[in-house]
Amino acid sequence: MNTANEKLSIALTGDSIISRPISVHKDEKTIALYNKIKEADVAFTNLEVLPNDFTGYPAARSDGAHFAAHSYVMDDLKELGINLYSCANNHALDYGVEGLLSSMAELDKRSLSYAGVGRNLTEARMPVYHTTSEGTVAMIACTSTFFEEQAAGEERPEVQGRPGVNPLRFDVEYEVTEEQMKSLKEIYEDLGLEAHRREFIHLGFGSEPEDSEILPFTDSNLRVAGTLNANFRTANSAKVRTKPNEKDMKDICKWVKEAKSRADVVIVSLHAHEQGESREHPAEFIREFAHTIIDAGADMIVGHGPHLLRGLEIYNEKPIFYSLGNFIGHNELIYKLPYDSYNRFKVDPSLTPSEVFHLRSDGGKRGFPGNDIYWKSIMPVCHFEAGKLSSIEIFPVSLTKGDVPFKRGRPYLSEKEAGKKILESFSELSTEFGTIMKIDDSGKAIVNLSSKIPSSI
Repeated sequence: MNTANEKLSIALTGDSIISRPISVHKDEKTIALYNKIKEADVAFTNLEVLPNDFTGYPAARSDGAHFAAHSYVMDDLKELGINLYSCANNHALDYGVEGLLSSMAELDKRSLSYAGVGRNLTEARMPVYHTTSEGTVAMIACTSTFFEEQAAGEERPEVQGRPGVNPLRFDVEYEVTEEQMKSLKEIYEDLGLEAHRREFIHLGFGSEPEDSEILPFTDSNLRVAGTLNANFRTANSAKVRTKPNEKDMKDICKWVKEAKSRADVVIVSLHAHEQGESREHPAEFIREFAHTIIDAGADMIVGHGPHLLRGLEIYNEKPIFYSLGNFIGHNELIYKLPYDSYNRFKVDPSLTPSEVFHLRSDGGKRGFPGNDIYWKSIMPVCHFEAGKLSSIEIFPVSLTKGDVPFKRGRPYLSEKEAGKKILESFSELSTEFGTIMKIDDSGKAIVNLSSKIPSSI
């Protein structure tokens, strides 16, 4: 373990959708950012592409475009100084099991530290340990945004497990008024769905909900089409409620406790698109999960996924970054796309990839290219002494946003005025969690680690 004189610094970056080298750029603002990454003992990113040279078979469905890349992008990220990778996200199975295993092989070939995926569920759940001269950092990575077939499956003595991601499922209930519930029950009966549900249970394929107050509004007859599957509960007003799946949270907590006994600092990475009242606010279950994980022994939560900034909460003197935003935004530069992507975007399959993305963004007017919020990010640098958090510096990061796609998406340290606006925006989002930070003249923010949670939250 660390002695009192040892200090450990950890730089955190957001979503890396990398398709081309970026380490070759040598302008002053870019070099300033890269130097800060290299100065840190540990540098983290969410790897949101498969560096597998397009190996494997394209998944029938993807949560967006199919994100694969040439394997040399890992050499580029390594050159930047990034040495800790979360791979648990909604694109990890874009090229099926073969594509995931090929990506893991490329990471292993380069001796890179990564977590969140594995050949079975236990392997995907387990922490990775990254050791430096200043101490050891453990990381567990999971995702709440995934298709069920992407989740890793556990082994049995007689049957192998399924490669995939470390899943954090969550339960959803839709609260409605008594009058609304009455209408829902009438609709459910009149459509014949209640009769189908009871027949499904009688055949041994289903069961009654454990809570008798729940109305399971499901279509067991047309279930393969993914039509209806929602749970409703009577309440005073209409609201969507979410909570983390108890079993998944318990399993992840088990590995957090294991990691805490074997490392100076424990990071838990969560990839979560799910939102609360707006995209800049995390869903209800995310906050509950984060608090529980810290209570289990984690030293920080690093969130990413929605490709924009969410606030910072200091909980029990531990940081929860709900989303760091984009770090590298090459989503328009994916080298090639499978037929399934063309089908999903409803475009002519004879088009080239650049033409597909041009249509999708309406020439840069919508989606990521059309909104500045996706091109602003931060890089926190967390400093630890003897395994205890001593300070957090927040550096503003901008992404290039040229007129043409191939000039977009490269990160650099924000210039003074632009950086100040990014930090002010992040500070405002964080204030909702009671977090206070001071923006200094050097172009960074310093977090007050004694920030308290406001009573209104």
